[in-house]
Parts: sequence; structure tokens; C-alpha cells
Amino acid sequence: MLAPPPPKTASREFATGLVWFRRDLRSFDHAALYHALKCCQQVHCVFVFDTEILDSLPRADRRVEFIQASVVELDAALRALQPNSGLITLHALARDAIPALAKELHAQAVFANHDDEPQALARDAMVLGGLAHLGIALHTYKDHVVFERREILTQQGRPYGVFTPYKNAWLKKVDDFYLKSYPVEKYAVRLAPRPHPQPVPSLQALGFEPTNLAQLKLPTGQSGGQQLFEEFFERMEHYHATRDFPGVKGPSYLGVHLRFGTVSIRQMAAAAYPLHLQGIQGASVWLSELVWRDFYAQILSNFPHVAQGAFKPEYDGIAWEHGKAAKALFAAWCEGRTGYPLVDAAMAQINQTGYMHNRLRMVVASFLVKDLGLDWRWGEAYFATHLNDFDLSANNGGWQWASSSGCDAQPYFRIFNPTSQSEKFDPEGKFIRRYLPQLARLPNAAIHAPWLAKPMELQAADVVLGKTYPLPIVAHDEARARTLLRYAVVKKPHALP
Repeated sequence: MLAPPPPKTASREFATGLVWFRRDLRSFDHAALYHALKCCQQVHCVFVFDTEILDSLPRADRRVEFIQASVVELDAALRALQPNSGLITLHALARDAIPALAKELHAQAVFANHDDEPQALARDAMVLGGLAHLGIALHTYKDHVVFERREILTQQGRPYGVFTPYKNAWLKKVDDFYLKSYPVEKYAVRLAPRPHPQPVPSLQALGFEPTNLAQLKLPTGQSGGQQLFEEFFERMEHYHATRDFPGVKGPSYLGVHLRFGTVSIRQMAAAAYPLHLQGIQGASVWLSELVWRDFYAQILSNFPHVAQGAFKPEYDGIAWEHGKAAKALFAAWCEGRTGYPLVDAAMAQINQTGYMHNRLRMVVASFLVKDLGLDWRWGEAYFATHLNDFDLSANNGGWQWASSSGCDAQPYFRIFNPTSQSEKFDPEGKFIRRYLPQLARLPNAAIHAPWLAKPMELQAADVVLGKTYPLPIVAHDEARARTLLRYAVVKKPHALP
């Protein structure tokens, strides 16, 4: 089966329902909450700090801190909709806790929004079984994307494997119906009083330590998502011209909010779509980014093998570097010690903040795979651990794009030159100077490739190559030649899956 079964839709009225919040931490325009309120006489709400997930994370994790703060705000937002209601919060194994809570509340149905990541599907299957054993229904809904699963298919009835025709079909299908919000407030009176009110567990109670999230001034919760979106909306029309330059304020910075559902994807797309129709290029380009998000989500849903291997299976035949030397190269990449300033500054950014500019994600991914010859899955796993906005489908899609193994990917013979990328997208070295202060005094012309700088320039900037800043760990031109040989196994054209 290529995709999970279609959602079950509740059509009759239940006495009591339970809404299970997951990656949808907001009280407005929420599919599952709306449907529960509409067809239940009273509705309880729950969020589970799932130990199956949390126990695998480092004790200081910005995402956990972001989630905890957002859950606190969600609890307050639900109480604002209906006094004495609020969010039941549990710190437990979700697959056991949800059926147990539904039974305790005498709920006839549990409502949740889709999550098509493999681990989430396995969890939901176990919850479905546990609820069925108790005679309790599970109803699930689309909420995380505009179009999901098999909603957009080719004329042959198959999922798309190439972005541009998918985007064309997406734009042809989208209309006000798919972008309208769910009027949760209309039925909020049905939110039930919370039994045994307890505050949301603190970060420390969950077993986690504070990070530098506060110092980063990353706004959390649905109010933080709205703040960022309103600020971005004012400059959306310039997005196409600014988005590729890490030294300027170009991106929306909404990735983590889209990941955890503190903003509504329908609201985002509904704001951009009319401007796209008016021919405003910035809005069109940003809308295209949202379509990419849908595209990668349906790739994961319809081609689940991508979670372990290449979308194009022949790319699994590539012989990557391995052994002690490969591990040393990987460590240098992770720690920003490659000797290529733009790469190293980008890795400093992710390590210090949990964020990386989208252009730089492509640059560092290309460098890892095509300059260092390392398996793209190593980089994918590192991003999964460190990105605040880590989303399996998008992260996997981006890494497979960079490694040329994915759908609609960068051709294997197109290899980013980290120096020319630096000169083009950080011409004045603003971004490099921010994250590599040891290079700050180099002139603009020298900061992109310090190993080519004049001795007097290095001396004046207090840069000692090999000491205060590393020499390049690989020569790009030589690495490019090796990459072309490495990819020889996939030179013959192959049909898409």
C-alpha cells in the first residue's frame, strides 16, 4: 500500500470526545479540534510529552523547550476560549496513555490530526488498536499541509515524483475551499471543564535543561507564530530578492512554527495565494516554498522507502568514503572546521542556534556529499538532531536533492563551489564575520578563501592559517573530479519509481 488509508470522518454526535494535540499546537483553525467540537457534546483536550520520543533526546534540546512553552500557551488559549477548560498534559508513553485517558474520561471518540512520519504512523496504529479494544473510535484529519497523501496525482493516477508538474497541479487544484480556516471559536462552548487541573509540567520536571532559546529571542507558541508571520507579511513581496542572502533579513523564520503547528498552513497559503495571483513575485516564490513542503510530505507518504534509502534506488550503489579518515572529515564538517568560511559559518549557525539559512543548507549538504564524499544520511541525521524545525519529509527531501538521489534533484554533475557561493550570496562577508569572528578583519575579497589571501592581509587580520583558522581539508576541484567518478554508477538514465 503506497499511502495510509483515508481519514475517518465523524458524522454523528458523541457525548464526549478527546482531542489529542501533537504537531498542531494552536487553538485556532485546527481541523481535529473543530470536528470534535462540532460533533461532541463536550470535548477534552490532551497533549502527551511522549517518553518514547523524549527519552531519545539530549537533556538540553531547543525543540523540547519550544514545545513546552508552546503547550503552556495552548493551555491558556483553550481556557480563554472557555473558562475552566484547558489542556490535560501527560508525561508518559503516548500509545498507552491515550487509550487509558479516553477510557477514564468515558470518551466515545478520539480526534487527532495526521502525522505521516513512520514512527508516528506506528504509534497511531497502536493507539488505534488500544482504542478499538475499548470500543472507542479514532478520527483523524488533514491539518499539517494543504494537500496530502494521494490528493494530487498524475493523469495515470500515480503520485508525482517531479516537483514542477506537481506544483502546476497543486496551483490548479487549490481554491478558497482548501484554504479556508476551521471556525473553532463557533463551538468553543463545548470545551469541557478540565478534570483535576494541573499546570503544564516544567522543563525541569520533564527532565530537561534550559537552552539558549530565550537569548535567541525565538518567539514561541501561537502568539509567537503570529508575530513572526505578521512581520514577514510586510516584506513578503521582496522575498524572491532577499531569500538567498544569509546576511540580510530575507526568510520568514517560520519553519519551527510550521513544524509544530503553532501557525496554520492554511493561513500562510491563503495570505500568499492572492498576492501570487496578482503577480507579486515574492509571494509567488514563498508560496512555491510551501508547495515544496507539501510535495516532500506526499513523497514520504507515498514512497516511504526514502526514510532509509535513496528515492532513486540506483543511488544506493554509490561507494561513500568510510573508515577513520571519513569520520575525521565528518567531525570537521560538524564542528565547522573545513577551512571554507561559508561552510564553517553555516555550521556555527546551526550549532549555536538550531537554525540554518536555506541557501546554506544546500551549500553545506553539497559540500558534505560532493566535496567530502560522505553518505548524505550522515548529514541528514546531524540536521535531525540539531535543527529546531526538523521535519523528516523536508529534511530527507533536501538532503536527497543535494545528493542527487532524490526526486527532482540537483543533477549529480552540478556541484556547488563553496567559494563562489560565498562570493555571490555573502559578498561583503557579513554572515561569515558574524559566525567566524576570527576572520572579521579580513578584507571582503579575502574572506571567502583565506588560503588565497596575501600574507600581509592575513597578518593585518591576525589570521594564522592552520592555527586561528584551518586550512581547507579538501581541494574543491580535486574533490569534484572524484565525485564525478563516484557517481559513475548512476550515469545511465533510470525511470522514476
